Parts: sequence; C-alpha cells; structure tokens
Amino acid sequence: MTERRVMVKVPASTANLGPGFDTLGMALSLYAWVEMSIADGETSIDMYGDGMEGIPQDKSNLIYKVAQLVFNEAGVYLPEIHISMFSDIPLTRGLGSSASAIVGALVAANTLIGSPLSEDRLFQIATELEGHPDNVGASLFGGIVVASWDGERAEKVRLEPPPQLLALAAIPQFQLATEKARNVLPKETTLRDAVFNVASSSLLVAALASGRLELLPSAMRDRLHQPYRAALIPGMDEILRAAVDHGALGAVLSGAGPTLLALVEAGSVRKAELERFVLSTLHKEGIAAQTMWLRPCTSGPEITVTDDRSTTFMERVKGEIKA
Repeated sequence: MTERRVMVKVPASTANLGPGFDTLGMALSLYAWVEMSIADGETSIDMYGDGMEGIPQDKSNLIYKVAQLVFNEAGVYLPEIHISMFSDIPLTRGLGSSASAIVGALVAANTLIGSPLSEDRLFQIATELEGHPDNVGASLFGGIVVASWDGERAEKVRLEPPPQLLALAAIPQFQLATEKARNVLPKETTLRDAVFNVASSSLLVAALASGRLELLPSAMRDRLHQPYRAALIPGMDEILRAAVDHGALGAVLSGAGPTLLALVEAGSVRKAELERFVLSTLHKEGIAAQTMWLRPCTSGPEITVTDDRSTTFMERVKGEIKA
C-alpha cells in the first residue's frame, strides 16, 4: 500500500439554483484533482493552479485534516501523507471549490485505506463539514441533488440532468466569501416569501425531473436570498430579471456568488446574444468577468489508483485542464 497513489477528479457544483436555498445542487463540468499517498517521511503538500497562494501546506491544510477524519473513523493510524491538488474551480466564487476539496479529500483518503467507509457515510461527513448538503452532494454523486439536513443526518435524491441543459457561468474577478454573503441575509422571512420559495423550489424540482424546461423561468425565482445579496454584485438584479429576454431559461446567483449562472437549451441560437448581454451588463457596472459554457456533470468523483512513480502529478492531470 505504501506505493499506491490515489487520484480523485471531482466536479465543481452550483448550489440553490435560485429558490432551493441550501437544498439544491448541480455538478458542473469544471474539476479539481486531489492525489494522496503515504509519505516516505514527513507530510508534504503541493498545491497547483491559480489562486492557491496562501493555502496552508502543512497539517493545518483542509485536505489533510479531512483525510485524518477518515483515518480516525476507520481506526487507521496514518499521520504522514503526501497530498497534491490542482483545481480549475475558481476559489470563493460560488462554484463549490471548498466542497470539491472536501469530497476529493474524503474519497482519496477512503480509497487509500481500502474504502472502509460507505458513500453515505462520506456524504454525512461532507455535509457536516460544509454545513449544508447541496454542493457536497452534487460533487459526490454528480447530476442534480435534492437534499435536506436537520443537523444530524442528510438525505438526498439524485436526478439525472435533462440532456439538453447547458449553463453559462459569468465569473467576476472579485472574490466573495460565503460568510459575507450569508451575513446579509435576514434572520426571519415573511410567510408570503416562504410560501413563494416552497412553491418555486417544488416546481423547479418537478420541472428538472420531468424535463419540462419551459417551466424554468417561473420555477427559478427566489425571494429568500438573492434579493439581499444583489447589493454585493452590481448588475446582478438586471441580469436575473432580463436574462430570459436574451435566450436564457433562467438566471440565478451560483451558491453564495459572485458567479452568476444562466441555464439555456444546448441547441439555442441565442447563446452568443446571452453571453454578450451578461458581460455588457457587468461591464456597465465596472466589473470584469470571465464566462464559461459548462454542462451538468453526470458523474461524481473519478478515481485512479496507480503505483507508477515515473510520471508527475501534473503530467497525469495535463490534457484534462480547461484552457
């Protein structure tokens, strides 16, 4: 086992999808790679990719700490490991970067010691670590995940994304910490707004499950979190309100933001129009943003186990990285 290297490729995710606050998540075709092996000596951690500066490379690293949770629960003593990570997923942009790191660490550590923990147990640990099940559920199971968590146990149902669904992600250059985005939310809501979101979220799940994409413009509306977070992202209000006029099925804030996500039919002839509208709206507010066309990712983590020491981590990742 000492020569084994476990690599896990984990999809990014978008959470909420509008009204499904902390309950709906969808995996996206953007990825992080985590590799883990038993260290020859002391623990070593290598981080690759943009935005990794400042991430701890000692035993305070999140991936190391999550791995130790797995080892401890399995009754395995393995304090010294080697970790490598590369991520295409922008950090603190609302695309599930922390969830993908947690899921990658859980799956890699579990695989390294022979997979003693069940997939459900990994889901429970991931939900507790993240504080909500939507992002981690999507990254762990792929597709669309409808989930709940009562503080003790998470439950989920996985839906296969409609095959014609495509997502435009507009990723502003500035970061937005989840904590800051949560702090602007009110502690209480009105019954009217609560009913509105229950109705919208229920309709959204039914529309996605049945492939009724024409219902998405109505089903993706939200009153619980997006109106309060709009002040943090100039141009967001206009994009969410008018994206359907430029070919979108609906537009939402991805997770806690600042990324904005518009869903479209893959065969739409208005994709370029939609992209121009989103970028120009943000530009008017002085916000530079990168756009990506992403498909829902229908699979969870991809695991590769090897004892080959002739290739480097980045050589194995190379070729899969998005430009």
